[in-house]
Amino acid sequence: MNKKKALSILMRTKMHPPSPTTTTANIMNHMQFPPLDADNKASSSSSLDASTSFHVDFVRVKESMHNAISMNKIEILDAALDDFSEGYFGLSNENRRVLLLTLATQYDLNRKQVRELMKQYLGLDLPNGDESVENMHEGEGSFSSFYRIERNLRHSLKPMYEVLFERLNTHPGGLRFLSIMRADILSFLADENIASVRALDSYLKEKLITWLSPANLQLHNITWDDPASLLEKIVAYEAVHPISNLLDLKRRLGIGRRCFGYLHPAIPGEPLIFIEVALMKNVAQTIQEVLWDEPPMPESEATCALFYSISSTQPGLSGINLGKFLIKRVIDVVRRDMPKITTFATLSPIPGYMQWLLAKLASIERCDSTFRENLLKPEEETALLGAAKEYTTGKNGMEVMCNLLSSSSHDWTKSDELSLVLKTPLMRLCARYLLEEKKRGKALDSVGNFHLQNGAMVGRINWMADRSEKGLKQSAGIMVNYIYKVENIEENAHSYFSEGQIQASDEVRTYI
Repeated sequence: MNKKKALSILMRTKMHPPSPTTTTANIMNHMQFPPLDADNKASSSSSLDASTSFHVDFVRVKESMHNAISMNKIEILDAALDDFSEGYFGLSNENRRVLLLTLATQYDLNRKQVRELMKQYLGLDLPNGDESVENMHEGEGSFSSFYRIERNLRHSLKPMYEVLFERLNTHPGGLRFLSIMRADILSFLADENIASVRALDSYLKEKLITWLSPANLQLHNITWDDPASLLEKIVAYEAVHPISNLLDLKRRLGIGRRCFGYLHPAIPGEPLIFIEVALMKNVAQTIQEVLWDEPPMPESEATCALFYSISSTQPGLSGINLGKFLIKRVIDVVRRDMPKITTFATLSPIPGYMQWLLAKLASIERCDSTFRENLLKPEEETALLGAAKEYTTGKNGMEVMCNLLSSSSHDWTKSDELSLVLKTPLMRLCARYLLEEKKRGKALDSVGNFHLQNGAMVGRINWMADRSEKGLKQSAGIMVNYIYKVENIEENAHSYFSEGQIQASDEVRTYI
């Protein structure tokens, strides 16, 4: 059975090579073109037929969308929802964009009705608030107009496309379809920020947050004994540390490791999000020891649960923080099943560090010397200029650092002397990036913002923790441990949310 499963996963992965950056929308777009004729001949007539076919398809899908919103008979409604969802996948990318724009504008709320109701509401006189208890019953009657208009206002403030979303949610396969639809909406907004489509996305996002509340999700411990179709999705959607082969997958699901996913009954056999956990004696400092060190330590000796990867499988659920609930649930499960484990931490990438640092170095070089900030201390610059002579040149230490770090060959990592010289400023600047660089009052680093808003603290910064090409490119190989202290999670999350306050260990703060 195991051999058959391994072969199945391998064959599927080879036949459908995954990419963590490939969205569901892009995958579905591969279906948009009809098969070529047997003779593969192109003519003006066939082009005209194809164009007409696409137009007819669009009109048909638009009509089925209207029917799905306006009809009420269950047997007809189910057929309309089927026609709409099936037809949608057959549309070209451009026709999907037009259809969603139509949905956002023509099936929005009736603002003329809203304005009229608001005029009526503002025209009402409030009853006297000083009426005696004896006259309370009469006062209730005078509020009836308020209750009526408020009820009508609540109804009129709901856009017509809410009906489509609600009906799709209860329709077989509808929740998955809504996720794919939102992925398309986000893709179109990235190209063109249209207010009506932005409102459509916001409304659908709010609905999805409600439907995907923790009460509606099932926590599943994913193991090697699960179906090959589920394991294939773990391989396909692992976004942080790609799974290199079946041995790697089996190791991540084996002794000393756990993988938990959130599943929804409406999308069976496919985790919406999953987290990989290493059971260890101490908080790991490098990803190498988590992924490749063998053999794993006995689980009975573990005192730390290390979260080293968390991946979402649905691009259409972007911005919906399922990870927050998943981490808390996993902490509860591990504490219950393994009481000896008292430390919960991450080994996390710092995806924006190099981008920020290189942009900072470049902008400083363009500044007038009067206002120029020197990111290097005098002793750091002297040591760097001396160690880098064989690798690059520059008029100052920051230019040399910029040249070294922007090189795709990462030659600086091959020199022990140069690595040692760069370690001090890179670790110091990394601490500054994690603790002080912010956007709208929150951590600039996306991974950092995620864990901090979930109640974690910055525990330790680790040098050369990820020596992969990706790790060197995005953070010079540095990784960070975020610590989840169970007793402080809620307090940390509240202070970060309300004040942007970032909790960090004394060890990390000594770098600044």
